[in-house]
Amino acid sequence: MATFNRAGEEGSVPNRSGRFLQKDSYWYYTTREGVDIGPFDTRADAEVGVGEFIDFICASEPKVLDVLKQYRAA
Repeated sequence: MATFNRAGEEGSVPNRSGRFLQKDSYWYYTTREGVDIGPFDTRADAEVGVGEFIDFICASEPKVLDVLKQYRAA
């Protein structure tokens, strides 16, 4: 399967994996920075949460994004 950079991505294509995971009956989503966000009661709630997170990132000023990049997993 061919992989390509998404809009706004530069450099080599990162590994893609599932964004949602379940731990102890709760749902979480994982950010590009490698942070698990949750808990959510259902996967549907986690899907709403990730959409809201993406909306937040898209609307953020560059200085906010710079702070978030500090937490990117090595």
